[in-house]
Amino acid sequence: MKNIKKLLLALLIVATATFTAFAEMKPVKYVFLFIGDGMSIPQRMMAERYMQLSGQGGLAINAMKNQAITYTNSASSFITDSAASGTAIACGEKTRNGTIGLNAKGEKIESIAYVAQKAGKKVGIITSVTINHATPASFYGHNQSRSNYYNLGLDMIESGFDYFAGGGVNKNDDKKNKEYKGDIYDLAKKAGYKVFVEIDNDDFKKLNSKSGKIMAFGSKEDIPYAIDADDDDLILADYVRKGIEVLDNPNGFFIMTEGGKIDWMCHANDAATVIKEVIDFDKAVKVALEFAKKHPDETLIVITGDHETGGLTLGFAGTGYTSYIDRLSLQKCSINVFVKKISKMRKELRKDGKRLYFKDVKPLIEEKFSLKFSGDEKHPMYVSEEDQEKLKKAFIEKKSFGRALTHLFDNKAGVAWTSGAHTALPVNTTATGKGAENFNGAIDNTDIAKLLKQAVK
Repeated sequence: MKNIKKLLLALLIVATATFTAFAEMKPVKYVFLFIGDGMSIPQRMMAERYMQLSGQGGLAINAMKNQAITYTNSASSFITDSAASGTAIACGEKTRNGTIGLNAKGEKIESIAYVAQKAGKKVGIITSVTINHATPASFYGHNQSRSNYYNLGLDMIESGFDYFAGGGVNKNDDKKNKEYKGDIYDLAKKAGYKVFVEIDNDDFKKLNSKSGKIMAFGSKEDIPYAIDADDDDLILADYVRKGIEVLDNPNGFFIMTEGGKIDWMCHANDAATVIKEVIDFDKAVKVALEFAKKHPDETLIVITGDHETGGLTLGFAGTGYTSYIDRLSLQKCSINVFVKKISKMRKELRKDGKRLYFKDVKPLIEEKFSLKFSGDEKHPMYVSEEDQEKLKKAFIEKKSFGRALTHLFDNKAGVAWTSGAHTALPVNTTATGKGAENFNGAIDNTDIAKLLKQAVK
């Protein structure tokens, strides 16, 4: 009985603290929300350790004083998808997996971005993946299915938000769609947007606060992975910096930035590319932090993840209590780029009626992953005969060869994966600036929207 009373008292204290926190949340002129898709505590800690070992210090997102463990379940599942979690973070209500901007009953619900817009703030939506993907779409769209990309593109235009940037519109000219009205880009231009697809650096630099409403996409699809990007490619930090420039005004702004490709590479179980994506995401946050230094009493920065992807574990039976995260620096490209190179090699040989054999791709594996198939068997990157046979089998059967390769490589760094899908792990929400003290303890992902809706008013 005593234990039950203690539990009830604890719950009452938590409920009271939550109510008090919400009641004290005051309006903030500049609000930044950063969402690392698929990013939970393991992804953040792996990147942190990598940076420490490479002499780069640590992640800015991990150094923030205010931190809250955040629960991510959806209305339909213990394990959420990005549509349901994106909607929870954006709108403050749980919904079913696959649903955008609607509650579990199918009713439209309002996002932080719309609340900010009504309050006279300018709004920016930025992502490294396609702009009508689940997470960014949750801030402007309303649809029963996250896969209705064209319809979400129409919602994007209708929102009237001021700045969309990063990856382009998926299925922008879907003529098979029942609601087809024309190419999304053309419709956006008619609606008054300046639209740039595969924008070059010169045009990007020219954009400013006098440019009006902008859609600035660095690619027709997603922007390049950080590990594969060229020096002149625009990165997430560039889009945030430009967003600040074009959106700053006397009423302030709300900017949501998604590091969407963290999730994609967690699905692929590619730890090295995940690290580079998290670091790239952190660079974007640092742009906001620099802005906050100039407006310390007017800025709130919140960082969260929508869910964990891949069941990442920072430890592997084969390396015991020792990890070698720095070995991940030996990988020279994303697994996506690597697999495309293999496909290209197959096609070239097929033209001449030839086949590609595993022995033919070994040199490429050695070049891009620094794995060794001969020489000193005690070398840390040496591939045993048993592991070579596993790789060869995956290559011949064309079944998850990329994943077999990343698992082998990641294991040598003391990193492992339990899944190619999402998990129910909680994520970490960190915050700094005005009102940041409200993001502490244990919260639900819907609490982020509830708090930020007050902040943007």
